[in-house]
Amino acid sequence: MTTLLSRSDLRGGVPAPAELRSMLPRAEMNVDAVVEKVRPIIDDVRDRGVEAVLEYGERFDRVRSESVRVPTAALREALEATDPQVRAALETSIERARTVHADQRRTDTTTQVVPGGTVTERWVPVARVGLYAPGGLAVYPSSVVMNVVPAQAAGVEGLVVCSPPQQEFDGRPHPLILAAAALLGVDEVWAVGGAQAVALLAYGGTDTDGTPLDPVDTVTGPGNVFVTAAKRVLRGRIGIDSEAGTTEIGILADHTADPVHVAADLISQAEHDPSAASVLVTTSPELADAVDAELATQVGTTKHDERIRTALSGPQSGTILVADLDAGIAVVDAYAAEHLEIQTADASAVAARIRNAGAIFVGPHSPVSLGDYCAGSNHVLPTGGCARHSSGLSVQTFLRGIHVVDYSEDALREVADRVVALAEAEDLPAHGQAVAARFGNRREWVK
Repeated sequence: MTTLLSRSDLRGGVPAPAELRSMLPRAEMNVDAVVEKVRPIIDDVRDRGVEAVLEYGERFDRVRSESVRVPTAALREALEATDPQVRAALETSIERARTVHADQRRTDTTTQVVPGGTVTERWVPVARVGLYAPGGLAVYPSSVVMNVVPAQAAGVEGLVVCSPPQQEFDGRPHPLILAAAALLGVDEVWAVGGAQAVALLAYGGTDTDGTPLDPVDTVTGPGNVFVTAAKRVLRGRIGIDSEAGTTEIGILADHTADPVHVAADLISQAEHDPSAASVLVTTSPELADAVDAELATQVGTTKHDERIRTALSGPQSGTILVADLDAGIAVVDAYAAEHLEIQTADASAVAARIRNAGAIFVGPHSPVSLGDYCAGSNHVLPTGGCARHSSGLSVQTFLRGIHVVDYSEDALREVADRVVALAEAEDLPAHGQAVAARFGNRREWVK
């Protein structure tokens, strides 16, 4: 039988972390190679604004929109035309996401350091945010939900949803994108995609009818390598959530896992993109063989079988055999998957031992597809091993912690000599003098 997944055998021992990271399957995304391609686009949008954006839409999306901003009436019309079952599904997704993200909102905290001296940490939402919803191989109204809900929960007042114009929809984003925005109460949607969308969000402009398109403070949401490269170039002028790469799933499984489930879940993420990564880590050669057999059967029944075959047979996907669950945990921690399923005996206990993953899906009834839509969790997650140091999109993405320092004269006097001592140790005497000036520039305040 010809298998789609390549196979690596680590039953003889798991290499040291550095070697292990380098040998694991991983999707390649050379953002550096694309950065110089997007710089001229960004500069052009900065200099010519909407006219440049519309020209790039005509060039890349094969349609020239009449304007950037989608009329509010078109959002309502798209919602009214949405299939009732799809609308109900979106409403469920929104409701559950709001339930989860409402509990993430931080509260201000005041700490009394000394009598008369406090430090308060205030959590202040970003004022205006651009939320990107891709529109390439698939349409993602779910990404609108996942971006908008935490921003609203954080208290962001200005929200702009950006999505590429579609030729078949008269230069507007896909109707499901518009419907999701309408359900969420977002009335500002821009028909622009790619690097030009990130540039317009960063610099702002004036629409064809004279309406101002105000710039944003932060841009979030997944996109292709050109969107990611534009985020990298413009980071600093705008905040970004992450440099998102191609989607990936890791599954840690033992002999108790159902190969039908495992194969179906590997396929589900391979469906996104030919570069998507699907990785199985298992203690059971028998399970690996059964999954290979299931893949051979199931892939042929899928709508996007060519795309899935390309993803599963690529170097970014594969099966890794390990001697035991300890070794399996070491491997998946090194891989740091965007989505990690635990399909083992006592899955909850195993999941509790995982350190590195964007999101963890526990047991046979928590597939990644649930998290993509209706678990309540967020599906905008770190890829490419970034889960070792970064988190997925959340309310915190849209909040800034500001320390408010409030000391009385006596509280400052009590610590003044320490401030002066440290200032002089760092050869920054003016720092100490700034304290001394509060006490008439006299030394007697020093205790």
